[in-house]
Amino acid sequence: MEVVTSIAAVRERVRQWHRERLSVAFVPTMGNLHAGHVSLIEAAARRGERFVASIFVNPMQFGPNEDFAHYPRTPREDEHMLAAAGCHLMFLPDVAEIYPRGLEASTRIDVPELSRILCGAFRPGHFEGVATVVAKLLNIVEPNCAVFGEKDYQQLTVIRRMVADLCMPVEIIAAPTVREADGLAMSSRNQYLTAAERGIAPRLFEELSRAAARLASGERDFPALEGAAVRALESAGFRPEYFSIRARDLELPRRDARDLVVLAAARLGRARLIDNVQVSR
Repeated sequence: MEVVTSIAAVRERVRQWHRERLSVAFVPTMGNLHAGHVSLIEAAARRGERFVASIFVNPMQFGPNEDFAHYPRTPREDEHMLAAAGCHLMFLPDVAEIYPRGLEASTRIDVPELSRILCGAFRPGHFEGVATVVAKLLNIVEPNCAVFGEKDYQQLTVIRRMVADLCMPVEIIAAPTVREADGLAMSSRNQYLTAAERGIAPRLFEELSRAAARLASGERDFPALEGAAVRALESAGFRPEYFSIRARDLELPRRDARDLVVLAAARLGRARLIDNVQVSR
């Protein structure tokens, strides 16, 4: 595996592969890789003859009181994991390489309808930062396809909308959420949980699954289902930000909708946990 830190080096290598008519798959990450990332890596390896991964903790998507400075960074371990997974090129830029004029002077991308609801209502500017950095990375790497996890369903939806609206020639592939044995969605932020909180954390997935099962059985009193889940999470020790039933495009659903997604974000100690369950009837 080759490790590069400059945009020019990535473009030189990937354009050579394109000249050789090799398909290129891309997985953008913030590093601190775990088994959940491996599923993205495996999906990329199945779809591309060459595979690129980026490791970049993007400051633009962190709010002023969020954990950018303390976000876990493990570049050497990430490098070993990617090499073992068969990655061909690891892109490890610094902030100045991605934002040479600084954050405040940088062009930004806004996906308005999707970026201000759900997580966006609690993290102003977050999805603007996500859309901007993903657009930059897709333009740098120029992959045939890029893989994103379904755990952050709203992020996946924002990126799909951005790619469609900007007519970007890349296929966005969704990889299923990877979970611990007790159902907790794998996340780098799980390490913020204390031992006691780790025992409580799977309740988030349990409440999502309970609501999904009731929806699948035909229940359609969305506010009642959402309210019951919020109360259950509060009783378990969570500080819920939202528990929401939506159509797959994140619009508010009609009562006769058959394909839905149940999403939640809740704080537990220092950790902010997000998860979702898709449901069809």
